[in-house]
Amino acid sequence: MGKIIFYEDRNFQGRSYESSSDCAELNSYLSRCHSCRVESGCFMVYDRSNYMGNQYFVRRGEYSDYSRMGMSDCFRSCRMIPMHRGSYRMRIYERESFGGQMHELMDDCDSIMDRYRMSDCQSCNVMDGHWLMYEQPHYRGRMMYMRPGEYRNFREMGSSNMRFMSMRRITDTC
Repeated sequence: MGKIIFYEDRNFQGRSYESSSDCAELNSYLSRCHSCRVESGCFMVYDRSNYMGNQYFVRRGEYSDYSRMGMSDCFRSCRMIPMHRGSYRMRIYERESFGGQMHELMDDCDSIMDRYRMSDCQSCNVMDGHWLMYEQPHYRGRMMYMRPGEYRNFREMGSSNMRFMSMRRITDTC
């Protein structure tokens, strides 16, 4: 079970709110969230309510200032990432609705262009495990959390101007 503590101000100051599960609206508990401390587990934090907007992966540690994490606003929602100990499997597709080239991944991929000669990934099907997808090769840039399920169109998920170029498994090192 994970545990994260949010603070109203930078450097763990001000009122706090503790969570061990998903929270779609942190503003219900705090007027703003500018820092957090992860005591156990892994979480995705978002700068918009309902798990939307920019997202950032956090694991055990201290995050003293939301703005250093590439967030355009304070933390507004969070999602706990369950521990996964089984196999990892995801199919990525060049086009929306599972069209174009398809490749199956079972491990991390630091560049879909280098590995598959695929310039874009616009849909995917996560069969096993939890994954992070990055907009740039070598796990850089903005990221998006993908749990098991079908993702027919990334634009509908709030990532209209993002292209995913690398993927990494979220392992049990949380």
